[in-house]
Amino acid sequence: MSTQQLFNIEQELNTFFEKKIPYYKQRYSGVGAPAAYIPELKNTNPDYLACALMFPDGQVILKGDYAVPFTLQSIAKVFIFMTACMHLGTSRVLEWVDVEPTGDPFNSILRFELNENKKPFNPMINAGAITVASLLPGTDSTEKIEKVKLLLSAILDKDVSINEKIFISEWETAYRNRALANFLMENHLLAADVEETLLTYTKLCSIEITAEDLAKIGLVLSIDGFDPIRRIEVIPSSIARFTKILMFTCGMYNYSGKFAAYVGIPGKSGVSGGILGTVPPSFRNHPILSDGCGIGIFSPAIDPCGNSVKGIKLLEDFLHSYSVQIF
Repeated sequence: MSTQQLFNIEQELNTFFEKKIPYYKQRYSGVGAPAAYIPELKNTNPDYLACALMFPDGQVILKGDYAVPFTLQSIAKVFIFMTACMHLGTSRVLEWVDVEPTGDPFNSILRFELNENKKPFNPMINAGAITVASLLPGTDSTEKIEKVKLLLSAILDKDVSINEKIFISEWETAYRNRALANFLMENHLLAADVEETLLTYTKLCSIEITAEDLAKIGLVLSIDGFDPIRRIEVIPSSIARFTKILMFTCGMYNYSGKFAAYVGIPGKSGVSGGILGTVPPSFRNHPILSDGCGIGIFSPAIDPCGNSVKGIKLLEDFLHSYSVQIF
C-alpha cells in the first residue's frame, strides 16, 4: 500500500471517529450509569467516550476523551490468566478453572450451587479469576501483584501503577467477592489464603490505564503475543491465542454470545467502562485492518451486564462500517 493510500485511510478513520463520538455521546446520553457498587467509580463522568486504534506499523489514532485514565477492573482477568499460564503452564491452570461460558452475571454464585464439581466455569468471571489469582507465583500478594504488573509493563513498555483510591473503595465494598472467595476455599478451589487472594485480585483490578494502553495490548494479542513495533515476543504465542479464544467466548460477561455474534472480535470489558478489543490479521485483503490492530474503548456508563453502553455501540458501528469480523 502506498504512502498516499495509508494517509487517505488515516484521514478516513479520523473523520469517522470525529463524527461518531459526538453522535454516540448525544444519542446515548443518560443511558446506563457508572458502576454504583464501587463508590469511587460511581463519581465518574458518564459522558466520557474515548477510542484508540493501534496498528502494526506503530500508527495510533486517538479520539474523544482518550487522555482520561481509568482502572482495568475485569480486564485484569486477561493478565491474571496469562501470567498464571506463563508460570504454571495452561494445562495446570485449567485443572482449577474451566473454559465454558455461563450466561450468568460476572459475580454470580448460582453456578456453584448447580454444578456438582463446583469448578469455576471460566477465568473471565469473578469466581474463575479469583481462583486463578490464587495460583499466581509469589509468596504473598505483593509478589503476586508484581508478576502481573511486570507482564503489563512488558506489553506496554512502561511502568503501571495502582489507583489507591479506587482500590480502597473497592476493597471496602467487596462483599460479593468475599462470599465467592470463601465458597471457593470451602470447595478447595483456592491455592492461597482468602484475604491474600482477594487483596491480590482487587489491587490488580485497580491498575490504572488509558484507551491507548488497551489498544497497545490489543495489538500485541492480535499478533499472538508479538510486539510488531519493538519486534519482540512478550507473551508466548500459544497462551496469547488461547486467551483470545476465551475473550471471544467469555469476555463480555453474560453478553458474550451477542458480542461475538454482533461485534465479532475477541473482547474483554470492565465495569469501569473499558473495552479491550483485538483484531487478528486477516486472510482477506482488507484495505485497513488486514494486518490486524488493537482497539481500546472507554466510556463509564455501563449496562446491566456491566458493559459500556456507548463503547459497545461505537465499536459495533466501526467494525460493521468497515466489514471487520474474524469470520
